[in-house]
Amino acid sequence: MALTLLGRSNPLASPSEQLRILDHTASALPFDRRVEQAGLFPLHATGITTFQLNVGKVCNQTCRHCHVDAGPDRMESMSSETAEQCLTALAMTDIPTVDLTGGAPELNPNFRRLVEGSRALGRHVMDRCNLTVLLVPSQADLVEFLANHQVEIVASLPSFHAPQTDAQRGEGVFEKSIEALRRLNHQGYGRPNSNLTLTLVYNPVGAFLPPKQEPTEARFKQELFARFGITFNRLYTITNMPISRFLDFLIESGNYEGYMERLATAFNPAAATGVMCRSTLSVGWDGTLYDCDFNQMLALPVSTEAPRHIRDFDPARLQHRRITTRNHCYGCTAGAGSSCGGSVT
Repeated sequence: MALTLLGRSNPLASPSEQLRILDHTASALPFDRRVEQAGLFPLHATGITTFQLNVGKVCNQTCRHCHVDAGPDRMESMSSETAEQCLTALAMTDIPTVDLTGGAPELNPNFRRLVEGSRALGRHVMDRCNLTVLLVPSQADLVEFLANHQVEIVASLPSFHAPQTDAQRGEGVFEKSIEALRRLNHQGYGRPNSNLTLTLVYNPVGAFLPPKQEPTEARFKQELFARFGITFNRLYTITNMPISRFLDFLIESGNYEGYMERLATAFNPAAATGVMCRSTLSVGWDGTLYDCDFNQMLALPVSTEAPRHIRDFDPARLQHRRITTRNHCYGCTAGAGSSCGGSVT
């Protein structure tokens, strides 16, 4: 089936249209069949160790690879009612980690309430930060707030070179990101003998798989310290998922079939065994429950055997649910695997 370019006036296809494109990929065996061949179908959750809350699509940046399609013009934002339902659900469990994402999660009015509530319950909190949000005038005290609550910063930085970073994230973003990293270091983040963890996230600028995580981390540490005196704790490598804006880019550039073939050829059963959806529950800005943030963007909620909204949260029915999978899942199972926590294997 011929692929049509997603129209520029409305650059992103709907979730159902994206799934149609993914389902008709000529260069890859359907993902479920590939998992079945590996003796792993169907995948089931093994418990919930990460409670990931996507608090909305509002962001101060518009990145060309963004799987959320976030930006300054988006209106989707988690309400205070839904935020409180999330905290109520969290209190029913011993889930150790709360992962706050967006958009720029810090711009949600309930972000600090979620941080404070989660920390009061004794949970580790991660903030998926685009770095430049730390320079927004309304967030002048944000770094101090995050440090006071010992929130781990998980910050995206595609390159230690300005041109590559700006090409993916917008003009001038690299310079602002470096300034934000300096402020985090000054507060104690990423410093030796500090309890404030600074994690960087690398994802490729183009239609290829990320390099190995350990040598990439070593290179980033060397370059960022030598050039800017910046230190950090660790780096995750993440594969670009063939959905949303990155799917648009793949089709527009003629790389879609080649990229999907690359992902499918690199399918790794060990990575499939350890995919993040097996230990993560993703909550959408409106309270809908998903297996992961990527399924969320494709409007693929958890299976019907489990409750589908946070107000109906039932850990017993969710912790071993069947995982909903489609062809985009090749992105998490290629090579060393990819997850919100970096390489899987």
